[in-house]
Amino acid sequence: MARIELSHVTKRWGGFYAVDDLSLVIEDNAFVTLLGPSGCGKTTTLRMIAGLETPTTGRITIDGVPVFDSEAGINVPANKRRVGFLFQNYALWPNMTVRKNIAFGLGNLREAGLSVSEEGEIRRDPLAKGQARKLTKEEIERVVQRVSEIVKIQPFLDRYPGELSGGQQQRVAIARTLAPGPRVLFMDEPLSNLDAKLRLEMRSELQRLHHSTGSTFVYVTHDQMEAMTLATRICLISNGVLQQYDEPLTIYGKPENTFVADFVGNPAINFINGHGHQGEDGSFTLSVLDHYEAVFVSSRKISAQEWYQEQESREAAVQKPDRPVAKENEDTLFQYPVRTVTGREESRDCLSPDDWVIGVRPEFLSICEDGPLEGEVFSAMPTGMETTVRIRVGNYLLTGVSFGKVTYQIGQKIRMEITGDGICLFSRRNGCLVTTGTLHMRHPDENDAG
Repeated sequence: MARIELSHVTKRWGGFYAVDDLSLVIEDNAFVTLLGPSGCGKTTTLRMIAGLETPTTGRITIDGVPVFDSEAGINVPANKRRVGFLFQNYALWPNMTVRKNIAFGLGNLREAGLSVSEEGEIRRDPLAKGQARKLTKEEIERVVQRVSEIVKIQPFLDRYPGELSGGQQQRVAIARTLAPGPRVLFMDEPLSNLDAKLRLEMRSELQRLHHSTGSTFVYVTHDQMEAMTLATRICLISNGVLQQYDEPLTIYGKPENTFVADFVGNPAINFINGHGHQGEDGSFTLSVLDHYEAVFVSSRKISAQEWYQEQESREAAVQKPDRPVAKENEDTLFQYPVRTVTGREESRDCLSPDDWVIGVRPEFLSICEDGPLEGEVFSAMPTGMETTVRIRVGNYLLTGVSFGKVTYQIGQKIRMEITGDGICLFSRRNGCLVTTGTLHMRHPDENDAG
């Protein structure tokens, strides 16, 4: 339906940069979620694409046609961009039936070359000239029947919004948005007003809707579970700056920095500080958790020294935007949480290239009888299918997930090992991902024996 391209888009109010030099491409028929914490700029980005907010600088195109260009002075109004917008508030007319709510906007359509197929799909002839026409009552009814069938609300067409549940009202709002045949459907946290069970059901419906309509969906959320389950690609933003734009499993398995790793995943990733060097065989020998030794083996051949050189060259080559006004909300290095019994481990200055951060997803922390890590259960939260266990190792807290019906007692002594080849190694100096691989822990007794 539509390919969207943003090129160096910036939105600022005075010295506050809500969106900072954002460039990305949303492919036709994609389901892209704009994800990030509150105030990161995701809704502002959505509103700029839709035409509800005017960027300060940059260029936005839909299907190759510029809808905003600061240099050329182009700013196509929202009602001319043929986009649909779904808000948190359903905004249904309480005095109108569902049928009339869906048909409300269709009566205002007036275009040359406008027609409706027998199946109820609105068609537009871009080459048509002459007098603009409106849809007839019969054509509007065909459209209403079609979209109500898509979202499965045909039995409720003669009811009023007050007679529907929250999920049914949401479906009406979606049908009304789909009715005019928008090229792009924008959604700004549309499920936030629903209860947890209904949100899960509506996620499934939105996924099915995207598949059946073939439209381009752009979805704003701060819920990373919604982003992971719905999106074909996730655009993760922090402080107005794009952090990573990738497929959900790539963002989860290969996060580009510690912020991405921490934001995506529930339970959250474990961060472990390590200090050590890379050996001649390519592995990293690190001192971790006060008195343990860990050997990290990369899944690909890599030289730490060359990696740092590439990072420096890349940073030097990246042309920083010319700011007419200094950025008040300055970008700072993300302070990743290293969880301890007393809170968080304090970060220190003057970090060297031999300072690293290990990222271990909870599913890679395996409880077993002969594991090299010793600890005790700090808390255990069973949900039926799985149990989230927080384990104390010295002064540090690690989170693991145990699948199946297993009961743990607080204070219980256990042993663990770190499994899998998806362990992340980050540079502690800049927070960037170096590589992924495996991690082998050595028990203190083994170190002494060696």
